[in-house]
Amino acid sequence: MEVQGKVKMIGETQTFGSNGFRKREIVVTTEEQYPQHIMVEFIQDKCDLLNPFQVGQDVKISINLRGREWVNPQGETKYFNSIQGWRIESLQPAAQNASAPPTPPVDAFEPAKDFSEEEHDDLPF
Repeated sequence: MEVQGKVKMIGETQTFGSNGFRKREIVVTTEEQYPQHIMVEFIQDKCDLLNPFQVGQDVKISINLRGREWVNPQGETKYFNSIQGWRIESLQPAAQNASAPPTPPVDAFEPAKDFSEEEHDDLPF
């Protein structure tokens, strides 16, 4: 799934607990008849994906919808939803130079490194 719009706010990275859990939030305003302000959270190492982006920039964010169940001390079951981002890319406005290459997407995946033949020989299969 994806969310597109203009960056309204980018929060600072927050760290929780002794395990160092990290979370960073971004708010994107959709561009439709009734604009929506959608908060998307990036967690752990994906927090750094937001570094190159600024307020006012048009972006497309790839998201996952997450849901969880929690039982409070009184035994009542509560449900919570969150929107987690895992990729973000800048959207080039149509008014800009059409011959300019689009900005590549920023995500958590890095290309594989070149390996020599010797490095493949030690695999157990």
